[in-house]
Amino acid sequence: MNFKKKIYIAGHNGMVGRAISKKLQSLGFTNLVGKSRGELDLTNRQMVVDFFKNEQPEIVIDAAARVGGIFANNGFQYDFLMENLQIQNNLINTSHETGVEKFIFLGSSCVYPKYAPQPIKEEYLLTGSLEPSNAGYAIAKISGISACKALRNQFSKDFLSLVPTNLYGYFDNFDLNSSHVLPAMLRKFHEAKIKNNEDVTLWGSGTPMRDFLFVEDMADAVAHCLKTNLSDYFYNVGSGKDVTINNLAKTIQNVVGHDGNIIWDTTKPDGAPRKLLDSSKFNTTGWNPKTELENGIIKTYNWYLENIDILKYNN
Repeated sequence: MNFKKKIYIAGHNGMVGRAISKKLQSLGFTNLVGKSRGELDLTNRQMVVDFFKNEQPEIVIDAAARVGGIFANNGFQYDFLMENLQIQNNLINTSHETGVEKFIFLGSSCVYPKYAPQPIKEEYLLTGSLEPSNAGYAIAKISGISACKALRNQFSKDFLSLVPTNLYGYFDNFDLNSSHVLPAMLRKFHEAKIKNNEDVTLWGSGTPMRDFLFVEDMADAVAHCLKTNLSDYFYNVGSGKDVTINNLAKTIQNVVGHDGNIIWDTTKPDGAPRKLLDSSKFNTTGWNPKTELENGIIKTYNWYLENIDILKYNN
């Protein structure tokens, strides 16, 4: 691998983008490019084209997306669909037109049917109905995966997609209006702890099952793709283990040191009953996760405590 190739990381200021940048730097990649949202509006096609013509990246990693939890996804379906389509279409098509050598698109496990057989294999894509609460976001991500597949088949381009499970870690989003389940719980338990261990109310029944992957393991997966010639266009990237939301809550409660009660608000949606990705196809290429869930939560909580004063919330 040529460590001097210019690599553009779209979304480099986000949780995943930051972890990828850190990982690649540690491996010796010296020519990384990133632009903030204020510097480059990825929904603006002309700005993206001009950027690619000026910078001429050889490798593009698309970690840019509008993301959120059940509340945000369900309430802003159109926004999530259109904004993500615009971002990925501009990046994928401009990469194709300007001769980018390798493109890595990061999808989402919500692309799979709500009632997909478990664990979920790559071939289950487009075999059933999606979870309605995040269908807009899922359809956008499915389009990105399909575009990379079409470019690979029609033009023999080295464009591929990684579909990660639920990611968490340093620089996560802890805003309760838009965060995913793990960081939202972590913040709720912490704030309840410092308020004399108040009870914590959580959405749903606690029975759905999810697997979670520490963001550093995801960054390692992306680095693995740069160092390895992969024969397929589409790989799941997960922990290989799932946990009920109830047990996740208890683990976070224990890490935080909260002694109050957990109250489940069953009037709120659960989402898909279970989502466990089968990552065996990617595992056979030489990648495996390293971080156990509780250890990852401890690392994330320690980071949260160290940065709590500078985190910005809308609530």
